[in-house]
Amino acid sequence: MAYTALARRYRSTEFDTVVGQEAVARTLAKAIEQGRVAHAYLFCGTRGVGKTSMARIFAKALAGGSDDTDKAIMAGQDSDVIEIDAASNRGVDNARDLIANAGYMPLRGKLKVYIIDEVHMLTKEAFNTLLKTMEEPPDHVKFILCTTEANKVPPTIQSRCLRFDFRMIPASRIDEHLGQVCEKEGVKADADLLAAVARLGAGSMRDALSLLDRLMAAGDPHLPLARLEELLGLPDRELVGRLIDAIAQADTKTALESGDELLSLGISPELGLETLANRLRDLMVLRVCGPQTSLVELPDAARHAETDRAASFDAPSLSHMIALCETAQRVCRESPAPRAMFDASLVRLAMTERFADLVSLAEASGGSRRPEFSSGKA
Repeated sequence: MAYTALARRYRSTEFDTVVGQEAVARTLAKAIEQGRVAHAYLFCGTRGVGKTSMARIFAKALAGGSDDTDKAIMAGQDSDVIEIDAASNRGVDNARDLIANAGYMPLRGKLKVYIIDEVHMLTKEAFNTLLKTMEEPPDHVKFILCTTEANKVPPTIQSRCLRFDFRMIPASRIDEHLGQVCEKEGVKADADLLAAVARLGAGSMRDALSLLDRLMAAGDPHLPLARLEELLGLPDRELVGRLIDAIAQADTKTALESGDELLSLGISPELGLETLANRLRDLMVLRVCGPQTSLVELPDAARHAETDRAASFDAPSLSHMIALCETAQRVCRESPAPRAMFDASLVRLAMTERFADLVSLAEASGGSRRPEFSSGKA
C-alpha cells in the first residue's frame, strides 16, 4: 500500500477540526446555516495555512452529501467540485473552457463549485474572461479562489468576492497538533523537538508536518532534538547555551573555544550568528516580559533554563548584542574572512560591558562615535 504523507493524512476534513483558522471556519459554517452564501470567495494567505483544505471543506458543505461524494471532494476528484491549478492552467483558453463548462448544470445535487488555486497566476486575458462569468454567474455556480499573493489579483476580481485572510498559525497550535499526530503514529517525540519543528514551520502547518515526516522516515520510535539538529545541520542547543554562558561571564577564551566547536560541526559563521541572535532574543523577551510570557515558544524545561540564563543579562545589553549579531552576520556574508569576523563578534559580545565603559570614557573625553561593525573591517 502506498504511503500517504502526514500533511495529507492529517488534513482537516470538517469545520470543527480546522487548526488555527477557527474564525474563518465559524463564519463560513454560519453563512451556510443562515443561507447567506455568496457566489465567489477569495482565500488569501501564505502557503500551508489551510486555504485549499478550507475550500474543500466549504465545497463539501455546499455540494456534498453522501460519504463517497464527500471523500471525492476532499480528494479533489469530484465531478461537481472542480479544482483548477492556475499555475499550470493560466491561459485564456483554460478560462474559456471553465466558463463554457460552468453553464452546464451539476451532474448531481444543486451546485457546481470551482476551486481555483494560486489564482494570481492567471494571465490578464484569463482574468478578463473569468470576470465576465463572475459579474453574472449562473445560480448553480460558486467560485472559491485561493492565492498566496492577493496583491496580484486584479481589483475587479477582488471586488466581486468575499475575502478571507488566513493568518499564519501560531507555533503553539502547531506544536499541539504535532504532538497529537505523534501520538496517533505511535512515536514518542521530545517536547523540545516538537517546539523546534513548530518554530521552523514558520506559521505553516503543512511545512511543519512535512518536516516531521522527514524525521519519522527512519522509523525510530523516539525522536530527540538531536535528530532534528542532525537532519537540518542545526547548531547544538546545549553548545549554544554554553557559548551564551561564556559571554555572560565575559569569558572570551571559552566563548572562542565554544564558537570553534560550533563551526567544527559544519555550521557556517552566518548560521551560528543567526542562531545566537535568536537565542539572545528569547533571553531579552524573558528578561522584559517574565518567564510566563507567550512571546517565547519553549517547552517548560527549556523555558526554566533560559529564564535562569536571562538573569545574567540586562535588556539593553541583550538588545545591543542582537543588533551586533545581525550586523556581523551581514558582514560575514560579504567578507573574505568570515571566520575572523565570527571570532571578533564573539569577543565583542563577551566584552560588551567593557566596550560600554570605553564608549562612556570616550564620550566624556569629547568623542561621540560608538564602535560597531559597519563594513567588512572590524
